[in-house]
Amino acid sequence: MVGPVSSLGDLREEKAQRRRELAERRRCADETTRSAEAGALRAALLDWAGRIKPGVVAGYVPVRGEPGSVDMLDALRSAGCRVLLPVVVGAEPLEWAEYTGPDSLREESRYRLLEPAGARLGQQAIATAEAILVPALGVDARGVRLGRGGGHYDRSLPLAAPEAVLIGVVRDEEFVDALPGEPHDVRLDAVLTPGGGVRELARGRSGNAV
Repeated sequence: MVGPVSSLGDLREEKAQRRRELAERRRCADETTRSAEAGALRAALLDWAGRIKPGVVAGYVPVRGEPGSVDMLDALRSAGCRVLLPVVVGAEPLEWAEYTGPDSLREESRYRLLEPAGARLGQQAIATAEAILVPALGVDARGVRLGRGGGHYDRSLPLAAPEAVLIGVVRDEEFVDALPGEPHDVRLDAVLTPGGGVRELARGRSGNAV
């Protein structure tokens, strides 16, 4: 028993260390860089949506320096997509509500997040999305994602449709060769970066179009 427990502890400590490193690098990015990257992400996502034409996309509102912008959500809507945004409900899987424009967002007091003010569609609404934009601190070439450690997407992504395209959104330097992962982790199909646009990952779930 000692060996497996020790290995699991080592893995989680490695994940915590990589999480700290990536978060610190992200904090060092200045506002000019972040704005330029947000513009590049918006253009790349609009190009991708124009080619793939997903009907429903699950997105997110960036917080704490996460890559992206509300303009990115508006670009999806302009491309004809229905956009869903997450609603945090404690330690449960995320619930979802439709994004209909910047005026539909309100600040949630407990977590200080911007969330859609419309009717909640429940946890299972993620299963209607053909593509899911997943915020991350890092993504590797095998599709392993390193989040902030809250577990919201770990609990929610298993509810996605098997054919949905899971796209991690990170800065260019946050797309790395390898990250520590666990067997239960849901692997991503693609990564979206400012410099590379949407790219399919080698370990993506088979059959998912990118």
